[in-house]
Amino acid sequence: MATIKYSEQLADLEAAKNLGLLPEEFDRIKEILGRTPNFTEVSIFSVMWSEHCSYKNSITWLKTLPKDGPHMLAKAGEENAGLVDIGDGLGCCFKIESHNHPSAIEPYQGAATGVGGINRDIFTMGARPIAQLNSLRFGDINSAKTQWIMKGVVKGIGDYGNAFGIPTVGGEVFFDECYNVNPLVNAMSVGIVKEGETVSATSYGVGNPVFIVGSATGKDGIAGAAFASKDLTEDSAKDLPSVQVGDPFQEKLLLEATLEVIKTGAVIGMQDMGAAGITCSTSEMSAKGEHGMNIWLHKVPTRQANMHPFEILLSESQERMLVVVEKGKEKLVQDVFDKWDLNCAQIGEVTAGDRLKYYMNDELVADVPAGVLVLGGGAPIYKRDYKEPAYFAESKKFTISQIEEPKDLKPVMQFLAKLPNLASKRWVYNQYDSMVGGINMSTNSPSDAAIVNVKGTKKALAMTVDCNSRYVNADPEAGCAIAVSEAARNIVCSGGLPSAVTNCLNFGNPYNPEVYWQFVGSIKGMSAACLKFKTPVTGGNVSFYNQSSYEGPVFPTPTIGMIGILEDKSLQTTLNFKNEGDVIYLVGESKNDISSSEYLYSYHKVKNTSAPYFNLDEEHKLQEVITALIRSKSIKSAHDVSDGGLFMNLLESAMVTNLGFEIATDSNFRKDAYLFGEAQSRVVITASNTSNIEAELKNHNITFTKLGVVKGNACVIDGTNYGTVAEYKQSFDTSIENILN
Repeated sequence: MATIKYSEQLADLEAAKNLGLLPEEFDRIKEILGRTPNFTEVSIFSVMWSEHCSYKNSITWLKTLPKDGPHMLAKAGEENAGLVDIGDGLGCCFKIESHNHPSAIEPYQGAATGVGGINRDIFTMGARPIAQLNSLRFGDINSAKTQWIMKGVVKGIGDYGNAFGIPTVGGEVFFDECYNVNPLVNAMSVGIVKEGETVSATSYGVGNPVFIVGSATGKDGIAGAAFASKDLTEDSAKDLPSVQVGDPFQEKLLLEATLEVIKTGAVIGMQDMGAAGITCSTSEMSAKGEHGMNIWLHKVPTRQANMHPFEILLSESQERMLVVVEKGKEKLVQDVFDKWDLNCAQIGEVTAGDRLKYYMNDELVADVPAGVLVLGGGAPIYKRDYKEPAYFAESKKFTISQIEEPKDLKPVMQFLAKLPNLASKRWVYNQYDSMVGGINMSTNSPSDAAIVNVKGTKKALAMTVDCNSRYVNADPEAGCAIAVSEAARNIVCSGGLPSAVTNCLNFGNPYNPEVYWQFVGSIKGMSAACLKFKTPVTGGNVSFYNQSSYEGPVFPTPTIGMIGILEDKSLQTTLNFKNEGDVIYLVGESKNDISSSEYLYSYHKVKNTSAPYFNLDEEHKLQEVITALIRSKSIKSAHDVSDGGLFMNLLESAMVTNLGFEIATDSNFRKDAYLFGEAQSRVVITASNTSNIEAELKNHNITFTKLGVVKGNACVIDGTNYGTVAEYKQSFDTSIENILN
């Protein structure tokens, strides 16, 4: 009996639907090809038109984000990652992406390969990664499942990053029951590249050879992009083959080989093989370069015998790149990868036109146009309906008068100091190598943002990831504007100037109008804040379908990764108290507001309120003042008031050097609101020369309060001793460890 050829295995609507395509999308494919597609071709369209690759439900709104700024070298969508000018002939390349679904069902590999993938996006552009950050969201920390997920994710990030040899310099960890089933694992990488040494993800030059380099291709990660584009269900564990397997030592070799091969001058274009593997890299590079490719799948080095064309095309095996080489310079490339003992196989060539033709031995198994597969080409674009959820109107009914003010505040303080969302995350970061490379300037000198040395210059980079998803859930537009503002505030308080943003937009199912309303509001808030701070969005990642069939969507979580520049390392400003007698000031205006605070949400268990007070103009003015104070070298420390309010701010500054404080509250405000409320646009600074400080603050016409002084080793408020700093530090440092061990 004759074997049916791959090209003759025609797909039907049922097969298309099983691969995640809509009926109208299957009809569109037939129209594009002028015939019924075969199974391999439908598989190609299914991953490239998945939400994860095409952004078909988000691109309309993403296009409204600001993309121009004073330091931009590569705008959003132009390259694998954002690129900004930091002076001295150097660029900073950075990006954040999610690996949520894989981490939900295989936490260790899911998180590890997320780290590997984001680093490849950086060094594919010719930049050497210098720092990593992450933003992690988990469910109830007391549940066995959450602890299993958390331990796997943290170990995966630590093992991969430590072996790869790049320091993890910052991040955030947040717990809420909405993440019980679907955790969020967002990884950010930052790299440095010299001017003129960048490489584009493009393909051109008829006859130029196409190489696959790095690891062999296996069946791990097949259809991972499609897996990330649907809700999690009780059957999601069956999708385990959609989770990739990483090898950080192989990635280290690939990094060094990649940076070396770029210097040969033989490389036309290069792209990481992440989501959708060979399919994605061949189609995106061809579309950008306005050329086609002939690809010979039987020449791809594989880990398993007899892999089918669709398996080779859709595999998301890690540590692989696609490289287009200038014809005649093949040996230069081959010699570099041979030196590093990595696969380097020519699997195709660049052609005229726009056709991608994939061959298995002598059979043409797929023939598709490159442009229709990619974002901005022929991939579908949808405008989804959205509507305000009922909870939003209800949240606005909350008033502070509904909460009785506690007569004794010490139990509240003790509760907040050991609350997992506020307590030390040292159990997490102790598993990361933060000092490899000798460039991290903030591990031993803590500041609101991570500070990384730019060797050979007087500059440093400030970097942070920020998002309070509770605020965003309460009010998506205000909450996302707060996320951008807090990221900028952290950089400013550390001595930097905010430069640009990358984002990781984590939401539920976009077909749910209430979820899509959260997404639209977040984009509006992000746009307003980024315009205000002149921090354009350089790119990032949209991650929809973060919900389960039985627990609903997670909080909307638009994570902001921001880069800033310290023009001079001497401007680095830390958050800790320095000397007894230094005066403590609160810059910015306090409010009688406890909405969406940890105090209200976790202590009083009131969970549906509006976002905390926020005014974008006031925030911008505050940051201008703090920048001026740091540049005049008038202050000893700066620390923004955020989660946990003023009390946690003071405690965090006190615990670093075990220096206490004596402050007075303001009788115009409820004491719990003054100490635990999270109204925005406030920074605590310390200084020794009070006349200079107060004159400068008055010149800027900004509200400020002389709170008190750095003194002793206790927390003294309005004359009452609420305990020693050491007492709070003990519970602050050990809270998460005690729960997990």
